[in-house]
Amino acid sequence: MGPSTPASRLTSSVSWSITIKLIIIAVLLGLLLIPSSMVEGLITERAENRDAATAEISSQWGGPQLVLGPVLVLPYTARTVGEKGEVSEVTRYLSLLPDTLATTGTLAPERRHRGIYEAVVYQAGLHVQGAFQAPPLADLGVPNEAVRWSEAFVSVGISDMKGIRNGLALNWDGRSHPFEPGVPSAEVLPSGTAPTVTTQFNTVLNERRRYSKYMGDGDDDQSQGQSTNGLSVAIPMPDEDALRRRHTFSFDLTLNGSTGLLLAPLGRQTTLHLSAPWADPSFIGAFLPVRRNLSAQQFTADWQVLHLNRNFPQHWRSDTDRPAVDESTFGVRLLVPVNEYQKTMRAAKYALLPLTLTFLIFFFVEVLNRRRFHPFQYILVGLALVIFYVLLLALAEQMPFNAAYALSALVIVGLVTAYAAASFRHRRLTLVTAGVLSLVYGFLFVVLQLQDYALLVGSLGLVFVLGTVMFLSRNVDWYNPAPELPQEPAAA
Repeated sequence: MGPSTPASRLTSSVSWSITIKLIIIAVLLGLLLIPSSMVEGLITERAENRDAATAEISSQWGGPQLVLGPVLVLPYTARTVGEKGEVSEVTRYLSLLPDTLATTGTLAPERRHRGIYEAVVYQAGLHVQGAFQAPPLADLGVPNEAVRWSEAFVSVGISDMKGIRNGLALNWDGRSHPFEPGVPSAEVLPSGTAPTVTTQFNTVLNERRRYSKYMGDGDDDQSQGQSTNGLSVAIPMPDEDALRRRHTFSFDLTLNGSTGLLLAPLGRQTTLHLSAPWADPSFIGAFLPVRRNLSAQQFTADWQVLHLNRNFPQHWRSDTDRPAVDESTFGVRLLVPVNEYQKTMRAAKYALLPLTLTFLIFFFVEVLNRRRFHPFQYILVGLALVIFYVLLLALAEQMPFNAAYALSALVIVGLVTAYAAASFRHRRLTLVTAGVLSLVYGFLFVVLQLQDYALLVGSLGLVFVLGTVMFLSRNVDWYNPAPELPQEPAAA
């Protein structure tokens, strides 16, 4: 190797300084991801606060509702033999589901506020009618002589009974019978859960978990607890012949609720017609409407479900497995057309993009123009870009999201541009910085407005950014950076 010359030592020093600077920038980007993740935690916390406010309103008005039934129940006496051979008699129940079940309902929604948070409550007017036609007892595994015919009753399950707003009576074969609160045993009704009280930020996750066939034991326990709320009315049966005759029923239910309404397809043929003056419904559950009509003022929807579409039978005994209906329930959720938490979270996931591009601008200015920027200056700029998401979240809770985004972007772009002007002292470089940041936040806004094509557009945008950086740096001699640009004179 030849002797070292001052020029070669200078070249080596410049090369190592660029490498060290790149390492420092990479480390700073990694460190700035920590406050970015803290911002995501803040968004989640604010969403949970909104959920808590919604739950508080629901607890006073009426929670999300699940309506189960009616179910015709026959108590019977069963004999059991103990370990020592002793014989004892226990009461068990045979539950029969209706042959047809038709529900017609209207929802009257209303917006309620708790602080800055908004929740939707409703009053549902439901007319339920149908018919029972039981098969022979021999097919049901219960002996005729064991049935206590005079104690037969009909039960209806309602997830939040404090929402009932009318005196409820069952019209059975043309005669009216008033309901009484409570059911003698939870096993006479299927197990199920009402819609979740949540924001749009985590609605999809919660609904998918609740309808998943792989639902865990904890959720199942919760289901059994919620579905024990119910009403019952005594409908004595003379004998098996009377049971096997076709019996018609109907009742009208006025029910306060919030967030959403679900029904279970308990009939061999189940139909539901719902309408409401609400423009933003979300049809949830296992079945979509066969017909729906959405307008700017209201919606109507019709469901038709057969017993073959579900995974539980038309009858069961209390000594067998209790049916779980969560995989078969269906209905509607009334959405508040505000999704600031979802969009802010999506924006925060792109935090690395403006950070990287802004640091690249400072790095190229530093390398090509022989200007030196301290790591502390990079940190200040990075923190300003992270604060954008906090400002966006705070403003989006007070105004429409698009206006909050525009105002937040204007504040942060102006702040970083002003700092760049003081650091660069060069008008053209300052304008480039402002332009790049404006393009980044504009591109991010477009991605946030998309649903189906967000990933595609975001990926194409990142490829374009990388290609632009590669094109602009193609002729850079990293071992011999350009001389420093002269400072422009300050305006008089």
